Amino acid sequence: MAYKIDIIVRYAETDQMGIVHHSVYPIWFEAARTEMIKNLGISYSECETRGLMLPLIELECKYIKPAYYEDVVSIESFIIKTTPVRLIVGYIARNSKTGEELANGTTTHVWTDSHRKPVNIKKKAPDIYNMMTENQVK
Repeated sequence: MAYKIDIIVRYAETDQMGIVHHSVYPIWFEAARTEMIKNLGISYSECETRGLMLPLIELECKYIKPAYYEDVVSIESFIIKTTPVRLIVGYIARNSKTGEELANGTTTHVWTDSHRKPVNIKKKAPDIYNMMTENQVK
């Protein structure tokens, strides 16, 4: 299942050429992922309270078309794969007005405890594991 957030491009997110700087997309991906997880039924802060962290270990982004100041960009996020120790999330950024794809990417995360040691989420928090696997894109 895909979740979507809309972001209005701010002036500070553009470069001298007037387009969104490439470094902004990972920030937008994080905002979309945070909202997706919240919509699944648990927030990042709740995970942390339970002693679970989800650090990023890999990020990929393909830039297709530029976005400009004051464009509305829709970021779709979806779970590609869940394993007992990893979570892979996909993203598609589109111009809300035209529907054109602007960028796409993935982030890979590892479940850890509060000391940054990898944990098996299926054993430590089966409710979270089940929530993630049930919402994978099929």
